[in-house]
Amino acid sequence: MPESTAPLLETIDDPSQLRELDLNQLRQLASELRAFMIDSVCRTGGHLSSGLGTVELTIALHHVYNTPQDRLVWDVGHQSYPHKILTGRREQMPSLRQLGGLSGFPKREESPYDTFGVGHSSTSISAALGMAIAARQHAEDRKVIAVIGDGAMTAGMAFEALNHAGDLDANLLVVLNDNDMSISPNVGGMSNYLARLLSGKLYSSMRQGSKKVLSTMPSVWELARRAEEHVKGMVIPGTLFEELGFNYIGPIDGHDMDTLVKTLRNLKTLQGPQFLHVVTRKGKGFAPAEENPCSYHGVGRFCPDTGKFERGSSGGPSYTEVFSQWLCDMAATDERLDAITPAMREGSGLVAFSEQYPRRYFDVGIAEQHAVTLAAGLACEGRKPVVAIYSTFLQRAYDQLIHDVALQNLPVLFAIDRAGIVGPDGPTHAGNLDLSFLRCVPNMMIMAPADEAECRRMLSTGYTHDGPAAVRYPRGRGPGTTVSGELDTLPPGKGELRRQGQGVAILSFGALLGEAQAAAEVIDASVANMRFIKPLDCGLIEQLANQHALLVTLEDNVVMGGAGSGVNELLQQLGLNVPVLNLGLPDSYVEQGERGELLRLCGLDKDGILRAISAHPQGQETCQAAANRLNS
Repeated sequence: MPESTAPLLETIDDPSQLRELDLNQLRQLASELRAFMIDSVCRTGGHLSSGLGTVELTIALHHVYNTPQDRLVWDVGHQSYPHKILTGRREQMPSLRQLGGLSGFPKREESPYDTFGVGHSSTSISAALGMAIAARQHAEDRKVIAVIGDGAMTAGMAFEALNHAGDLDANLLVVLNDNDMSISPNVGGMSNYLARLLSGKLYSSMRQGSKKVLSTMPSVWELARRAEEHVKGMVIPGTLFEELGFNYIGPIDGHDMDTLVKTLRNLKTLQGPQFLHVVTRKGKGFAPAEENPCSYHGVGRFCPDTGKFERGSSGGPSYTEVFSQWLCDMAATDERLDAITPAMREGSGLVAFSEQYPRRYFDVGIAEQHAVTLAAGLACEGRKPVVAIYSTFLQRAYDQLIHDVALQNLPVLFAIDRAGIVGPDGPTHAGNLDLSFLRCVPNMMIMAPADEAECRRMLSTGYTHDGPAAVRYPRGRGPGTTVSGELDTLPPGKGELRRQGQGVAILSFGALLGEAQAAAEVIDASVANMRFIKPLDCGLIEQLANQHALLVTLEDNVVMGGAGSGVNELLQQLGLNVPVLNLGLPDSYVEQGERGELLRLCGLDKDGILRAISAHPQGQETCQAAANRLNS
């Protein structure tokens, strides 16, 4: 029998077992855990570099704190794979991000150690503060820890929570996982020594005691406070967090297990808001990820020995690549174009634009609300802003879209990526709601392309529209339609009849047109590529309603309030009594899995469409006639 490569890790099925280990064993465990994680993620894909950087921190937190009695809240969750492995899910890692398997993010239904479900950024401090308040309300003796990355600290929500926590004097530890910089010279022996000193009981008691004594002597107290800040400011950048009411400790080396454990033990004994600044290195222990942490943030399958990724399927450009090329082409013709992204340069396809037009490129950090209102301000002054954003993240800027853009009818184009079912990232990243929440906003133009060429034309249409416009497109590649280099537009609010049939007409909105056409061939149905969700092509819908016994609407969006609902409303307004079957995503959260298998589960592939039509009273006759023709 071959010798185990992870003899210590294989004995850990529960964090309580970590508390029996000494520091040497913890260091060995970190090495084994890192190797296990690389071997696991190379087979499944997932988030890699963030988790590699938090191995020691994860072990130290579970070693020092009594989880899950003590609450540990991860921000976003990209860094949570080591946490999953150590909390009884090691054997389930091969199912990561697959249908019926482990979620790629912390999920309360999955484990009692996942104290808060996440996936979107900058929520950890607010959630942890709520838990700390609840512990105080219930007179429960438990610790609450929020772990937040430096990227997530760019969001206003994080600072809102910090400000509130300091004001409440809550018993809360915030750990800032700073991985956007190399470990600088001040994160060495002296800094680690200072962190242990400043988190110790002697310093804490002296600090609190001096406040009580000197508070009766305002001028002396102010002098002492300022002296303390200046002394600390020479070695640690904590003044901001101190002003918010936190006791700031750090920065410390997040890969130094000895310092981590000792500092956390000291902090565990302290009352009130504590802030620990930990510096880690993304991709730690895997050379390709250390050299290029961005490329190894979210990965597909790769070779663990070389770091080379498996080659994907060949074909035309993805929708994101179509947008990327269009953006550069349009910017070359119009110097007013500015591009904005909330920290999604690579994911939204803005790398080329940022390099070619750096003065017209704005990455605002994880600040979706600011991104949208920034675009509104630019539009007020004659610029032509394009906001590149994932559908699921646009939800976070809904008020700004309504109040700052649409209410003022400003010409802002929203390029909405990852619309509809997204696959392995699951419900936190699915863009299943945008048609519903955009359609009800006055002044909005909303489009959904059926293929790559149409996506490019829609982007030009939205860009030239004198008002707010949105083009929403799915993740990945389309059917492979050739994309021209032109910047031509589409007639606003006009769809097209792709197939003339009889009995049933399928009105397809967006990327499911291929499935609609495949189903229509079986039963000789008509197919319309609707293109526009708002404004709808009233003439085409009225024509189809007068010619068919059943209209079927098809969309990669929830049925409630979606494109199909718009068709229903229009038919009522026109006084047309034709039956309508609305097909789309269910009124529930769709779990992770491959996009194709999830669409099948939701009945949005060819066979699912045919089943739904044949089950409808007006569709049965058409399906039976098609079957008779086939048999004859």
